[in-house]
Order: sequence, then structure tokens, then C-alpha cells
Amino acid sequence: MVPKHEILSKKESEELLKKYGITSDNLPKISENDPVVQVIKAKKGDVLKVTRRSPTAGEAVYFRLVA
Repeated sequence: MVPKHEILSKKESEELLKKYGITSDNLPKISENDPVVQVIKAKKGDVLKVTRRSPTAGEAVYFRLVA
């Protein structure tokens, strides 16, 4: 039931931020105490790629900053 969470590399994070012309502070936050964050061993400052199933799009991708 939990969507797929992946930690982006520094290069992937930089490319994402550059593509959208934003800083990491502009991303929605996810707590470093979130169970999924702890399971995948993400740390504060990491950018996560969350892939969810969508009834209209089939698959939707979201990005979150571990805070």
C-alpha cells in the first residue's frame, strides 16, 4: 500500500531543481522520522522520488525533501 520511495543522487537532485528553476526549500517536506524514510535510510537534505499509482494518469511522480 505504500508508494515506492527512492533517494535521488546529488546529480539527479541538482538536475531536478535546475529543470524546474527551484531550490530544495521549494519542495514539499517529508519528516526524517517518517517510517518509510527510516526504512530506506534517507537522511535530512535528501530528495526522494515518490511514485504512486494514479487512476487517471496510471502513475504519478512526486518529489519530497527530507526535513
